Amino acid sequence: MGDIRNIVILTGAGISAESGLRTFRAEDGLWEDHPVEEVATPEGFARDPDLVQRFYDERRAQVLAAQPNPAHEALGRLDREFSGELLIVTQNIDDLHERGGASRVLHMHGEALSAWCLGCDARHRWQGTLRDGPACPSCGQAALRPDIVWFGEMPYQMDRIFRALGQADLFLSIGTSGAVYPAAGFVQHAVQSGARALELNLEESLGSRNFHETRLGPASELVPAWVEQVLGG
Repeated sequence: MGDIRNIVILTGAGISAESGLRTFRAEDGLWEDHPVEEVATPEGFARDPDLVQRFYDERRAQVLAAQPNPAHEALGRLDREFSGELLIVTQNIDDLHERGGASRVLHMHGEALSAWCLGCDARHRWQGTLRDGPACPSCGQAALRPDIVWFGEMPYQMDRIFRALGQADLFLSIGTSGAVYPAAGFVQHAVQSGARALELNLEESLGSRNFHETRLGPASELVPAWVEQVLGG
């Protein structure tokens, strides 16, 4: 793979599942036993902010308790040792990529360990509770919400993502369902722009047919092997 100079990686819930973090939504439409409409929409937050804040307080605690697995650590190694262009676009709200050693990471759906002030638009790293209405460190208003992209909201930095996809030599998808847009459409954009597309997943996704190659198995095994292949030439 010595000719690969520009890589875009998309990661989904599958890469963090082996760290004990449950996937975003079960087949019954529930997220951690809550209807998604209650805890992952602006309307749900307006209707019952206490429920939503409590829900994300729990998610924040789960993220802090989780540890990076070999897949995260392998991508951290890739970030350190790969001299070309690299962007890791993650749909996950955990910080396991960063704790695994990666720095070229974009969280398109927000971050569990971040709070967003609706008063002054500032964002702050946050590890504690938001349920008790803490003041924003920037403006002092009690207007903090989870810095999470909810259904009906635009994912972060889409212009940057599509620019990167258009310049990529290789698009890699790890642990994604291929069901959630706009991320599910990234492979088609990358391939149309000339990239080779590889999928690493536990099982075939809804978008597997759009990839040049799919490798099936646990991310903790497939990702380190792939990174070794890339860095080993």
